[in-house]
Amino acid sequence: MKKLPFWLLAVAVTLASAVFQRMTGPTHPQRVTAVVESRAVHIELPRSAESTTDAVVRLPLPARAEAYLEYRHYESAEPWTRADFARQGVELVGFLPKQPAAGKLAYRVFVVSGGRTASITGDKPVVIRFKEPVPLLLLFIHIVVMFGGMLASTAAGLAALDRERNPRRFALGALVLIFLGGFVFGPLVQRYAFGTFWSGFPLGTDLTDSKTLFAFLFWLAAVIAGRKGRPARSAVLTASAATLIVFLIPHSVLGSELKYSGMK
Repeated sequence: MKKLPFWLLAVAVTLASAVFQRMTGPTHPQRVTAVVESRAVHIELPRSAESTTDAVVRLPLPARAEAYLEYRHYESAEPWTRADFARQGVELVGFLPKQPAAGKLAYRVFVVSGGRTASITGDKPVVIRFKEPVPLLLLFIHIVVMFGGMLASTAAGLAALDRERNPRRFALGALVLIFLGGFVFGPLVQRYAFGTFWSGFPLGTDLTDSKTLFAFLFWLAAVIAGRKGRPARSAVLTASAATLIVFLIPHSVLGSELKYSGMK
């Protein structure tokens, strides 16, 4: 495969997997469509917020519509607390009280229009998790390095399928970048956001951390198999496929979670 098609395909696969991971993650806003006064309204309900301020829920509803939300701590048997929305221009705005880092609230939204009350969140409440602010530069570096690792991984897999290319340098790149992104910058981001450096295996259940460890071990094995300049195509292809699979797991699944039962 020529150089330009090779890199276009590598970038396309990497971007597609990154977008899929982001769009399916539990912190991406939940999109719902509500029919209010015979008009379809598209709404995004937040599932992530910073712990420094109350989370804002915005509803672009017609002027005659009203709304309220009910919330409680996630996975608790507490009674629901009601909070009414207030109109601000063309939107109704409601607030969820800020929580400590890794704290979660379950909430549901009800719209009152034409004498009828309907839940736009259905039978299952929305879950929002709070985090501490992360320095933008650190977050940017982490994202860029992890994206670079995914790109190097994809390029290595494509090179392993091309007998005219030696995938070793791509494999080395994937190993180094995944290490830096997942074990240097990633833990720093986690420490700022949730107060812990690592919450994956063997210390916790965070799949984001665990899948990074899983991918790194595959690339370590592939690089070892390719020592002395050997292409080690089977090992590289296996590592590339494994990395693609694990990075398709949505971001932040089973991530850090504050247990309110242990708080006073």
